[in-house]
Amino acid sequence: MTTQHSIVFGKLRSFLWPIRQQEIKKFFPLFLLYTLICFNYSLLKAAKDALIITAPGSGAAAIPFIKVWVIVPVAILVLYLLTQLFHRFSQEKVFYIMIGGFLAFFLSFALILYPLRHLIHPYHLADRLQEFLPVGFSGLVAIFRNWSFVLFYVMADLWSSVIMSVLFWGFASGVVDIEDAKRFYGILGVGANIGTILAGQISVILSGNFLRTSSIFGEDCWGQSLSLMTAVVLVVGGMTIVLFRWYHVKVIYQDSELKSSFAHHKNKSVKTKLRKNFSLLKRSKYLVSLSVLVISFNIVMNMIEIIWKDRIKMLYPHPNDFNGYMGKVLMATGILSTLIGFFVCGNMIRRLKWTLSALITPVTILITGSLFFGMIFLQDIGYLSTQIIIFGFSPLMLEVLFGTIQNILSRTCKFTLFDATKEMAFIPLNIRARMKGKAAIDGLGSRLGKSGGSVIHQGFLMVFGTLSLATPFVVVFVSVVISVWGVSIYSLGRRFEMLTSQKGTLEIDDLGRESAIFQTQRGKGAHTTVS
Repeated sequence: MTTQHSIVFGKLRSFLWPIRQQEIKKFFPLFLLYTLICFNYSLLKAAKDALIITAPGSGAAAIPFIKVWVIVPVAILVLYLLTQLFHRFSQEKVFYIMIGGFLAFFLSFALILYPLRHLIHPYHLADRLQEFLPVGFSGLVAIFRNWSFVLFYVMADLWSSVIMSVLFWGFASGVVDIEDAKRFYGILGVGANIGTILAGQISVILSGNFLRTSSIFGEDCWGQSLSLMTAVVLVVGGMTIVLFRWYHVKVIYQDSELKSSFAHHKNKSVKTKLRKNFSLLKRSKYLVSLSVLVISFNIVMNMIEIIWKDRIKMLYPHPNDFNGYMGKVLMATGILSTLIGFFVCGNMIRRLKWTLSALITPVTILITGSLFFGMIFLQDIGYLSTQIIIFGFSPLMLEVLFGTIQNILSRTCKFTLFDATKEMAFIPLNIRARMKGKAAIDGLGSRLGKSGGSVIHQGFLMVFGTLSLATPFVVVFVSVVISVWGVSIYSLGRRFEMLTSQKGTLEIDDLGRESAIFQTQRGKGAHTTVS
């Protein structure tokens, strides 16, 4: 993996394509691989929401229950499975086994589970359970009522954490060294946005009612759309496997250094590493502040999205319409993320301090979220009904519009400024603490945020019964989390800017004890202090 890091690109080249000619064979297939994986993730993301939220007797209120009672235990089982597979097989074979398992499930769902849904779903028993249980437990009953849809939702959700985060990025980190990562990873993000835009366009096209009669793709419009989207996922998944194999044969096996690295790579117990990394996370103040950023973002977005998607279902109750709308949201998010990532993000980070750049995401969520919830409250008191209808907008349409703006801008900030500032915050750490901190924060922090937000939302639903009644309390809770998020950014920013301005490195040992090492130039020598 030797590269000539001394080569300097021109301004335009370094901005648009900082890849050397001899690196194209190594980088471009990696770019395509990530684009294909992100394409499938985005296509599945839109389909899983439409499937669950518009299912009989279900709705957005089912999502918190699914994330707590199904996704968390299944994710633990999948982590255990990955651990066992890594002990027995090479990284390449584990990739084929896992992606093959995912594709086999989606094929079985399209051919067996969905066509037989009326036979295998216990609709009558679920109705009887709902009669005896409080209204707030409707989301839990919906899991039982539409169990095969829930499995689809879970597998689609795990595609991100297993195929994208663990397998792809675990593979990429073994192929790309630290210096090349500074040039490669930004362009890989563009690949992710391209995959998102294409997936959104495909979702819109396949959600159209161009197949209205019974066919081999299903008996109803939604069944036909779902079958076609599954077929696309299978084709793209097959292309991913072929490209992954090609990369090993044509790139890795022809590079003696890479081949040796992969041949002698031993995968240790993931469970043990995660336990040690989480222990480190609890004791280091720097890593705690950084983890608060990740957890806060996931809590806030998870709780706001549930209410927004509930409004979308009210406006678009048919799954085809719901999925088509989510496809348009994906396209808008991908396009805006690409434009801001290219023309705004880099300049903003260079011109502003880290703290100000990091604060843009929570401030954006606070402002757009306030507008979204403001529309809901104004509609609840009947203030906007007459005036808005005159201009061609119903109150519900305005709620969905402001919620959509909130989601697109927040997700765009996440894919650009939030991710960039988060990764920058790892730079002052020594290599050992950086790798362990990333494993704990990226692996556990996001999951804790999503499941934590779902637990809180689930509690509100059990107490108040419906999303509408729980919304005011969600607003209060989200406001508190954003405040804590802002305080953590300020605290972390002071330490980050102090370390970077003085060219310092933060050493964190296995017990979480921190020591800052500063290099201060004095003439031709260097003075080092440890705190």
